[in-house]
Amino acid sequence: MAENGKNCDQRRVAMNKEHHNGNFTDPSSVNEKKRREREERQNIVLWRQPLITLQYFSLEILVILKEWTSKLWHRQSIVVSFLLLLAVLIATYYVEGVHQQYVQRIEKQFLLYAYWIGLGILSSVGLGTGLHTFLLYLGIGTAIGELPPYFMARATRLSGAEPDDEEYQEFEEMLEHVESAQDFASRAKLAVQKLVQKVGFFGILACASIPNPLFDLAGITCGHFLVPFWTFFGATLIGKAIIKMHIQKIFVIITFSKHIVEQMVAFIGAVPGIGPSLQKPFQEYLEAQRQKLHHKSEMGTPQGENWLSWMFEKLVVVMVCYFILSIINSMAQSYAKRIQQRLNSEEKTK
Repeated sequence: MAENGKNCDQRRVAMNKEHHNGNFTDPSSVNEKKRREREERQNIVLWRQPLITLQYFSLEILVILKEWTSKLWHRQSIVVSFLLLLAVLIATYYVEGVHQQYVQRIEKQFLLYAYWIGLGILSSVGLGTGLHTFLLYLGIGTAIGELPPYFMARATRLSGAEPDDEEYQEFEEMLEHVESAQDFASRAKLAVQKLVQKVGFFGILACASIPNPLFDLAGITCGHFLVPFWTFFGATLIGKAIIKMHIQKIFVIITFSKHIVEQMVAFIGAVPGIGPSLQKPFQEYLEAQRQKLHHKSEMGTPQGENWLSWMFEKLVVVMVCYFILSIINSMAQSYAKRIQQRLNSEEKTK
């Protein structure tokens, strides 16, 4: 697997020296310039430069829309075929007939699978906010959510371009300083990289089958060493959708069984000072959740809501708001990178 990208390695080494006006630029000065540009982009956030961030965010949206419009214009046959298929589906959905019972059944199943797969994708990108996304989502959603790091690393390796993604840069730095890694985090990342690189399919399967916060590194490693797509995605899908899902299911069933929950509540009550004050609202919250899951509440809104559920709901709102802010910041920084790349290319042509 490590031999797959040997030519790309040689090309990347050659590109480390930048040719400008017949002279080779010192690689250290090039790296210093890239570091300064990266720091400038990282300062473009809503809480530091709100006006510039919103302006760049809007311009980036326009650039993306223009790019997509151009791509669709050059693929008119695909667009026309899609519109025709969509028209047939709409007609089938709204025209009355005996086929409607099958349409409704398909619609119900489609919405069910789309909902849980969507939760799986959101969970893999950092929006897992509750037990339902941990236990019940389809593992194919999380497997799909792991594809961006793989495609990013693969495209960067094949193109020979300099990466801007922080995780990919950290990965390359780790490869350069592989022998000097001392701290636990670096050794753990290195272990994941070696496992995936040497073992291949079964290494990816092992990383995907357990709760692993470093799995993005496995995707980057597979993309960097040009692991075939179906090897990576197949192992990820089997690990997350079959093995890991059942491990999590067994863990949740055992952990939240009635006697263990009762022991946990009793343990909270035994905490000196704050235990008794926390025990009652925690017990009420668990009972309210149990009533919801078992559909035993006769009222539209449970009466047992307390400050714990209120705090949990507000936490979810805060996480969603932070996710939206991060998207705005990321798109604004992406437009700033476009400006920097244009200025750099203009300097090279002078």
